[in-house]
Amino acid sequence: MTATHEGAMRSSVGNPAAEKRGMNLTLRIWRQQGPTTKGKMVTYKITDISPDMSFLEMLDVLNEQLIMQGDDPVAFDHDCREGICGMCGVMINGQAHGPQQTTTCQLHMRSFADGDTIDIEPWRATAFPIIKDLAVDRRAFDRIIQAGGYISVPTGTAPEAHATPVPKADSDAAFDAATCIGCGACVAACPNASSMLFTAAKVTHLGLLPQGQPERNDRVVNMVAQQDREGFGGCTNIGECSASCPKGISMETISRLNHDLLGALRAGARPKS
Repeated sequence: MTATHEGAMRSSVGNPAAEKRGMNLTLRIWRQQGPTTKGKMVTYKITDISPDMSFLEMLDVLNEQLIMQGDDPVAFDHDCREGICGMCGVMINGQAHGPQQTTTCQLHMRSFADGDTIDIEPWRATAFPIIKDLAVDRRAFDRIIQAGGYISVPTGTAPEAHATPVPKADSDAAFDAATCIGCGACVAACPNASSMLFTAAKVTHLGLLPQGQPERNDRVVNMVAQQDREGFGGCTNIGECSASCPKGISMETISRLNHDLLGALRAGARPKS
């Protein structure tokens, strides 16, 4: 052991500041027992949180603490915790998924500082009713997909994948749109609670590929009509949706959707009643 290392070791012994590793935080969390009950912000103190924890792991630690105290744990959505399923999602200090452009499960506590106060709320949108605490009902997205986010290719009759060449620019744009995980951050971040970026991503990635052409017109009019029926707001091109999207989906997909929608309407396509 070098003299420098030995001196550093001796100086840390009995020194609380040198031994402290975790962060102490104040959490203000939205608590609501059910869809019809009134909710409120509740304050919790949490200590010794590692900067290397994910945000959801920090909530796990809080819930363990609450359970040990005999309190009701905080309900929140999660599944894979790998940033690909789209289940997690909360407003953190007024930002969808928090201060980094990523999913909540991939946000690490090193993005915050010791002593911070963190406000944690659910997605706020009429089309995303609260189930409990931070968990919301996002089945409206499923119904938009069911309205047209599919192709009608009978099993066993699909052509060879390379039989129809696809321009690289189109395949790249389709892939970029297909990375949408349906987390709802675009809706939560939009002042109008619009789902246009989500719907546009689902319309675009199929509309750019040969397999998506037979239903192209019906797809766009039916999916847009369904999102309106779900109660999502209108798009006014503010751009918060793309800025908060953990997959960085461009607002160009909305332009593509509008192009397809106008073309479909001119061709006589009308949404199913």
